[in-house]
Amino acid sequence: MTSIEIVEVGARDGLQNEPDILPTATKLQMINFAIAAGVRRIETASFVNPRRVPQMADAEDVMAGLPDTDAVTYIGLVLNERGAERALATKVHELGAVAVASDSFAMRNQGQTSAESVEVAKRIVDMAKAAGRSGQITISAAFGCPFDGEVDPDHVVAMAAALAEANPREIALADTIGVAVPSQVKALIGRVRAAIGTIPIRAHFHNTRNTGLANAWAALEAGAATLDSSLGGLGGCPFAPKATGNIPTEDLLYLLHRSGVATGIDLDAMIGTGQWLSNVMGRPLPAMLSRAGNFPPSPAHSGAGA
Repeated sequence: MTSIEIVEVGARDGLQNEPDILPTATKLQMINFAIAAGVRRIETASFVNPRRVPQMADAEDVMAGLPDTDAVTYIGLVLNERGAERALATKVHELGAVAVASDSFAMRNQGQTSAESVEVAKRIVDMAKAAGRSGQITISAAFGCPFDGEVDPDHVVAMAAALAEANPREIALADTIGVAVPSQVKALIGRVRAAIGTIPIRAHFHNTRNTGLANAWAALEAGAATLDSSLGGLGGCPFAPKATGNIPTEDLLYLLHRSGVATGIDLDAMIGTGQWLSNVMGRPLPAMLSRAGNFPPSPAHSGAGA
């Protein structure tokens, strides 16, 4: 059976654009439910300016409240060296750096040009390694920019080649505003794989134009080793207009499992957790599986949200 790794990003990317700020204790419940369901890599927080992203102001408190374990990789998103220093002072296992494929979005997102973001991301990976942790890099807006429009694939490939010099754990291609289509995903992943050698590729999709799951499948077929998804389909970027949620973890798991692709994650448990999160948020979430249920129907699940 084919298998693929899933990174759960709901506690970071999922919550960062929400108007209401969840209590730290609720975030910890969310993360612990995901761990109980079998998730083994989780974006737990971002170490960014709390004035710009107030939903992540409790990053240190979240990390302090998580169980001490080497069985789960806790990822902290950082945009600069100061954020990396904050994250490395916690139990974060892995730093997630971000390089941005367009100057306009790079300046709005992290106050850097695209070229500067590449150099900062490489230094963050070096900092992670020096501290005995791992570091990975996401190329944000790799398929399109909310301000500049189309992004030249040649530029993304050149960025990936430059980032590979830092030898990160992986390089991710992110469709930050949800504009990609499967043919574009396959073509870009193929070119990036050729440019970065043996470094694995991760793929991160938003479902803004309802192509997210199709893009995830295309990424799998193109050789991506890891896919990001968010519980309930929550998500969006505060600095990218009209960027809606990530692909829902529940829906992605259904697609993969029914297609014979193993993830090691209990879908029924994640459906229950998605229903719990919907109650917490006080509204239906985008994920379809939390509404429609699994198929074939499973016995009543006694986990979160049951």
